[in-house]
Amino acid sequence: MKTDRGGTSPTQRCNRPGGALLRMSETETAHTASAARPVVVEDDSPAGVPRAREVARAFAGNLEPAPAAETTETLALVVSELATNALRHGGGRYRMRLHADRDALYVAMSDPSPAPPRERTPDLNGATGGFGWHMVRRLTSNISITTGPGRGKTLHAALPR
Repeated sequence: MKTDRGGTSPTQRCNRPGGALLRMSETETAHTASAARPVVVEDDSPAGVPRAREVARAFAGNLEPAPAAETTETLALVVSELATNALRHGGGRYRMRLHADRDALYVAMSDPSPAPPRERTPDLNGATGGFGWHMVRRLTSNISITTGPGRGKTLHAALPR
């Protein structure tokens, strides 16, 4: 584990299997909901999807007050779907940023593709998917798409606490 001393906010950088990079502040536990420190995860492998869920659950569990268990699992599901879609349809890698305030949990998922997500008819036989974007839109209180970084896009999702 390397510790970077860039700027005034030192961060820990942990190289994860599969190329994932996890950055957290030195103090991972949020003391108040409004002071929760953002968490950033980057990955370019399918193994990064379960890791993103794990990080999302840990992030929510470290908030004070902690969100309800159902909210934590909804966050993990949204993160899982967004990371999977970024890997499958967004250029093969993602950067996820989690943060929170007293009212909501926020996910920002970036990928290198400029193409916005599109609704597909779900495959009821389970072969090609098509459920993720529908699910994310139903589970979040707000979702928006911005351009960048670079030529890519970032999906911003909010879940009420």
